[in-house]
Amino acid sequence: MKRKKGLRIALCALCLGIAFVLFELWYSYDYLTVTSYAFTTGKLTEPVRAVILSDMHDHEFGRNNERLIAAVQAQSPDVILMVGDMLNRDSADETKAAALVRALSANAPVYYAMGNHENDYAFAQRDYWREQLSAQLTQAGATVLDRAYEDIAVRGQRLRIGGMYDYAFALDMRNSTDPNRMNPEVYQFLTEFQDTELLTLMLAHRPDSFIFGEASATWTIDLVISGHLHGGQVVLPFLGGVWGGDQHFFPEYVYGMVEKDKLNLLITSGLGSNVQKVPRFNNPPEIVVLNLVPAED
Repeated sequence: MKRKKGLRIALCALCLGIAFVLFELWYSYDYLTVTSYAFTTGKLTEPVRAVILSDMHDHEFGRNNERLIAAVQAQSPDVILMVGDMLNRDSADETKAAALVRALSANAPVYYAMGNHENDYAFAQRDYWREQLSAQLTQAGATVLDRAYEDIAVRGQRLRIGGMYDYAFALDMRNSTDPNRMNPEVYQFLTEFQDTELLTLMLAHRPDSFIFGEASATWTIDLVISGHLHGGQVVLPFLGGVWGGDQHFFPEYVYGMVEKDKLNLLITSGLGSNVQKVPRFNNPPEIVVLNLVPAED
């Protein structure tokens, strides 16, 4: 009798465990959330609202992403920032990413920076290099920023938005920002980008591009916006994200609004995940709302 009771308890525990895992997987891939941050600056006189999307990896929220589109529209953004990996390196085509750009650009200007999956996708196509992918996204309504920036006016406010995938340092033994060691095109782009009194936002898919070596102590950028790390992929209570790529286990710069040296970074956990060794877990997909707020006199 006791044995049967024990088996029933074990079976119930197993069922509850399976149900919990299934719920967490659904929660981490389909429970769309909105996370808001405020960034105060003396370079604006009126507030500006940006919506940030990253790492969708061809995932869809409803038919033709209708849930995602409605959720973004509900935030009434002044500008929409896409920070890369909206498709996969092995995607059949760029249809889903382009369709999302087309739908969102009808409501607010869309700025798009490349991630590692866009780069790998373009390379895999052989005759379909980055220029052609950029052209498709541009035709859909995005401004693609790839070692490029634009000075824009939003609600009577002027700000500079840039985008780059490269590392903001030299790949030498100390990750220096020595102009004689860095890629000269990257060094020139960053030097020109920071040479302004406007509020500067840099879309850099990988936070790694700015947190290693001398980059965060060298470049004068108001806010770097990144994704890439999926918030650590698996998020543990009290410990946070488990894996941070080049930052390894339990990384410091994996999620949220963080500071390093003189740089501020906003890192989103993004909207999805390509095939990984482990799935997203305890880690819901997120839309980020960035409220740029004027400093009080």
